[in-house]
Parts: sequence; structure tokens; C-alpha cells
Amino acid sequence: MGSKYPRSVRCCLPLWALMLEAALILIFYFFTSYDDSPEKQKKLMGTYQAGFQDVTVMAALGFGFLTSSLRRHGWSSVAFGLFMLALGGQWAVLLDGFLNHFSRGKVIITLSSIQRATMTAMSVLISAGAVLGKVNLVQLMLMTLVEVTVFGTMRMASRQVLQTDDHVSMMYVHVFAACFGLTLAWYLSRPLLKGVEEKEKTATSPSLFAMLGTLFLWMFWPSFNSALLDLPNERKKAVLSTCYALAVSTVTATSVSALAHPQGKISMTHVHNAVLAGGVAVGVSCHLISSPWLAMVLGLVAGLISTGGAKCLPVCFSPVLGIHDTCNMYSTFGLPGLLGGITYIVLVVLQISWTKNSMISYQVLLDFGALSLAMAMGLVSGILTGILLDLKIWKAPHVAKYFDDQAFWEFPHLAVGF
Repeated sequence: MGSKYPRSVRCCLPLWALMLEAALILIFYFFTSYDDSPEKQKKLMGTYQAGFQDVTVMAALGFGFLTSSLRRHGWSSVAFGLFMLALGGQWAVLLDGFLNHFSRGKVIITLSSIQRATMTAMSVLISAGAVLGKVNLVQLMLMTLVEVTVFGTMRMASRQVLQTDDHVSMMYVHVFAACFGLTLAWYLSRPLLKGVEEKEKTATSPSLFAMLGTLFLWMFWPSFNSALLDLPNERKKAVLSTCYALAVSTVTATSVSALAHPQGKISMTHVHNAVLAGGVAVGVSCHLISSPWLAMVLGLVAGLISTGGAKCLPVCFSPVLGIHDTCNMYSTFGLPGLLGGITYIVLVVLQISWTKNSMISYQVLLDFGALSLAMAMGLVSGILTGILLDLKIWKAPHVAKYFDDQAFWEFPHLAVGF
């Protein structure tokens, strides 16, 4: 079975991370500059500053604590998430600039480009929830670079080829990241030992911290859904629709969790997974929803399928497909994101049919293509990343040290060797 001691990343982590950071600094030095236009910067600061702060809180605190419910993996969940966000944000700024805003040999950096980079890096935080505890920081670093690159490329292709607007292409982050994380988890899945299964269980204090992350995400999700919308009326619709959808999915998730238990008890795991489902489901189409009842219906359906997924998918995935999703991210983001993509297509079709436009079939084809592209690129790139991360050079943790902070962090009060 091999050694149960954690494999040291003392050599490979500093080497690869510092070399990568040095390369990024050089690229920023030669190819980037700030936008020095005073009037434009004043306008952007007023428009984007509040939204930028909300999105950053979501990414750092929300996703950081959301995945911290495992009893012996809390430090790694929070700190590794911050590491991926910091690295992914740097690379996403450069990638977005080179692909979409490269002029006169320079990438012009604005507050809006940093906000867009943070939202792009959130794709990695979603996917990482499927493999947390089973990979080390070197593997997560590589995963961050690959996923940010593929997601940025997918968005560019979706906008230029399929004529998808910036908001919609970004809101497909949930479907893309869930598909990426699912196939990555499938490729890296190993049979869990009995002792490891005990470490995977949640405990009271870590679950409370995970609930704190859920609360941060719940509060700031309206800002995320409206961040890339420019028209004030569309922003207002996005914020209101997200608020209503989140409220209904929260009530639905709590109620259905009690209904699913033989003794009527509520599962904190279901609450973590499903109360955010409404915000995910309404994300793509939030600016098209002009009435609260539709957002509330979406929140209800999203809460139902997310709670049902959290209850049933682990039973199907693990024994049948051999997939181990650590934080059940597919129930939280994949299924509601798919619901949101289908809803957007239906709403666009209805909107076009009301105007008696003859281009309905063409528009449906484009919208369905954008959703399919996000799923396909997520699935394919997840498998390819799994093949890359499975190489022995990255010194992946032994299965006996899964879900254990001791494999990565200094514990001075414990015996040497652990």
C-alpha cells in the first residue's frame, strides 16, 4: 500500500510557485499599464468599486469558508482557496487582456478588469471543492492555471463565434466549473480507506464556519449576478431577481431537508448546498426577469433539485460512476447552473416570439451552443487536467492522508513525522 507519511512538497512547491510568480511579474512589467484617463477612471471607480468589493468578499470569505466543513481539513480549505484566488486573479487579468483588450502592445488594467478576473478565478474555487483533501497545493496551482486558461478561452469563443454577451458567458461559470470538477474528481478518485472515510465527515465547529461562508455568498450573490451588466434597469432586475430566488431556495432547502429525514431533522450539508441554488439558477437570465414570481419559481425548483442532488448524487456517483465529489459541488452549482442555462434559452425564445422575429431558430441554436460549449469544454479540460495532475512528479498525497491538514501544515504540538 506504500508509505502513509505525507509526501513533502518542500522542493517542488517553492520552485514552481516562485518561478511562476517571477514570470508573472515580468509579463506585468513588459505588457501591462494602468488606465490613466482621469474622467474614465472616475466613472469606473463610481460604477465598479462597490461591486468589486462584494465580489472579492464572495470569493475570499464565501468560497473560503464554504468548503471548510471537514473536521480535519479546515486550514487547507480556507488557505488553499486564498492561494488559488490570488494566483488565478493574476493570470486571469493577463489572459483576458491578451485575448480581448490587447492594443498597442499593452494590456490596460482597470478596476473592471480586476473584477472580471476575480469572477473568472471563482471557477477554480468551485471546481476545487470536488477534489479538496485529495490533492496538494502544487496540483491546485496547476489546476488554477489550466482552468482559468480554458474558461477564458471558452468565454472568448462564446462571445466571438456564438455572439454571447459578456454577462451570459460569465454566468456559465457554474456549469463549466461543475463539469470540470466532476471529471477531474472522476479521474483522480481512489478507493477510500476506512480511517479516511472518518476524516471526511463533518463536525460541529467546521460546519459552523462553512455556514459562515454560505452566509457571505448569500448576502453578496446579487452583486455577482449584476456585476457585468451596464444598463441600470438590467442591474436593478438582476439584483431583485437574485434576492427573490435566494430567499425561496433557502426556505425550500430547509423544508425539503427536514422532509427527507425519517425523524424530520435538518441536514446542515443540505443547507450548505441548496440555499445558494436560487442565485446560481437565476444568474444567466436575471436581467430578463421582469416579475418576482418567475425568480421565485426558479428559486423553488433550484432548491428542490439541489437538495435532491445532495441527497441522491453521492449514492449514485461513488459506487456506480466511481466519482468522489468532496463538497458536493455538482449539487450546489452544476444542476442549478444547468437549470439557469435552459431557463435563459426559454426566456430568449419567448422574448423573440413576442416581437414576431423570424430568427428564433437561429437564436436558439446560438444559445444552446453557448451552453453546450461551456459543458463540453469543462468536461474535456477536466479529464485532461486529471491526466496532468496524476503524474508522480507532483507528489500527490497518499490516500491514507486524504482530508488531513497534517499532510500540509505545521502542527508543533504533534509528534514528528505527522
